[in-house]
Amino acid sequence: MKMRMRARQQGVAVITALLLTTLAISIVASLFWQQQVQVRSMENQRLQLQTQWIERGALDWAMLVLRQDYWDNKYTSLDQIWATPLAETRLDQYIERERVQGENFNATLSGNVIDASSRYNLSNLAKGGQLDATQAEIFSRLLGNLQLNPSLALKTAKFVAASQSPATPPQPQPPQPAAAPASTNMKLVQLEDLLAIPGYTQAMIEKLRPFAIVLPSTSTTLVNVNTAPAEVLAALDKEISLMQAKTLVDYRNRAPWDVLAKFARQVNLDDTALDGVATVKSNWFLVRSHIKLDRATLNVEALVSREGNGVIRNPEVKWIRQI
Repeated sequence: MKMRMRARQQGVAVITALLLTTLAISIVASLFWQQQVQVRSMENQRLQLQTQWIERGALDWAMLVLRQDYWDNKYTSLDQIWATPLAETRLDQYIERERVQGENFNATLSGNVIDASSRYNLSNLAKGGQLDATQAEIFSRLLGNLQLNPSLALKTAKFVAASQSPATPPQPQPPQPAAAPASTNMKLVQLEDLLAIPGYTQAMIEKLRPFAIVLPSTSTTLVNVNTAPAEVLAALDKEISLMQAKTLVDYRNRAPWDVLAKFARQVNLDDTALDGVATVKSNWFLVRSHIKLDRATLNVEALVSREGNGVIRNPEVKWIRQI
């Protein structure tokens, strides 16, 4: 009997020891796992910070190019330095980071600058809450050139005008005290906001994206005839056909227009027919950067303006978005 009790106690002791060993191993493994998670989290934060610094450096470089371009050129065209895309460039030697043996570490940067004035600015459809009929006609022709519904132009213009109107103020001494109703009109900030207008779909917005944009300008922004696609050129005036606009695009690749009057004469319009609608020099640009750093990737688009910055004309970043 005593032998059985002793054997049973030894068995319990062995099982207890195994359980304690398993528990200890689990605790140590958990500690190691938490440490690994913390290390990886710190590495991710460092990678994110480094990609942001690379993006900032790329943006500063682009702004320097755009500033110099403003002084060097009287017109903006696609054969100038700002329009030269940056091919994928390795930056390994510029990134300070502890290397791990056998690690495949890559740091690359690529990007390009797009003339935002080559696209039609939807903010032109209204100013100060007042619809602009001329601009609405331009946008209607653009929709037609893209085989979209031209009647959406008037709806869009009314939407933009309503978004610029202030909320209705409260009446003095109302019969029954009540708060003034706030304006429910959504402001047009990006193309996706067009989905608030009945008739637009996501597919239509994607089709419109290379030809239209929303710029935060308080004044009417002009379309640059040296950079605009044929569909936008043909929308500037009813006398310009889409086929003629495509011919003009081929022509300007060889000889950009240095003054707007030359473009107007080439399409059989008066020298001043396109004043207030088109131009040959741009002040709005989109700077796109693609950054790859180890396992981190960052795609960024920034809107840069040379408009209204005084005599020096230093470019100003209006917004930065991840794409």
